[in-house]
Amino acid sequence: MDTGGLGSVTLLGTCHPVAVARRTGPLNPSRWILLAVVLLLDVLLVVVWQHRLEHRFDDLIQTAARRYGVDPSLVKAVVWQESRFDPDARGTVGELGLMQVTENAALEWVSAERVKGFHKDHLLDPRTNTLAGTFYLGKMVRRYAQTDDPLPFALADYNAGRGNVLRWMTGAARTNGQTFTQTIGFPSTQTYVGSVTSRFRKYRSEARP
Repeated sequence: MDTGGLGSVTLLGTCHPVAVARRTGPLNPSRWILLAVVLLLDVLLVVVWQHRLEHRFDDLIQTAARRYGVDPSLVKAVVWQESRFDPDARGTVGELGLMQVTENAALEWVSAERVKGFHKDHLLDPRTNTLAGTFYLGKMVRRYAQTDDPLPFALADYNAGRGNVLRWMTGAARTNGQTFTQTIGFPSTQTYVGSVTSRFRKYRSEARP
C-alpha cells in the first residue's frame, strides 16, 4: 500500500483498543441497559416505518383491485416486487411508478377506460399507476384462465412478455403451473414469479380475519 512518502513513520497518540478497554473498564449495568433500550427503539422504529411503508397505498390498491376483479393481495405483492412501494420508481426500459407500468401497457388501460389527456408521466401518480397496472395484471390472469393455476403464467407474462410465455408453454407446461414455472427460460423471471407468489401468500394470510 502506498504510504505517500511517510516511510515507516509511526503515528503518535494511537491507542490499542485493548489498552483503552483496560483503562476504562467494562460498561456498568446501567449503560448496558441504556444501550439495550436504544437498540430496541431502533428496531421498533424500523418495524413501524416498514409497516407504514407497506400500508400507505392500501386504499388505492383495494380500489383498483375491486374495479378490475383482482385479489388485492396479489396487486400489493406486485407493487412490493416492482417498486418496494416507491411511487417515483423508474425502470431501465421506461417502466414507471408503483407497478412499473410501461407506456404501451398503460395505453391499453387508457383505451379501455377512455381516459382523456393521458401522458406517460401520469404513471408516477400512485392512483393512476395502480389503476393501469391492476387493469393490465387482471388481463394477464384472465388470459391463462384455462390453466390449473393462472398465477405463474400471468406473472411471467407481466415480467417477461407474452412472446416468451408462449415459448415456455410446451407439453405439460401449457396448462400445469408448476411445470410451467420449471420451464421458464429466464432465471430472473423464474425468481420474479417465486418472489411475488411468496409475498402474495404472505399478504393474503395477513388479510384474513
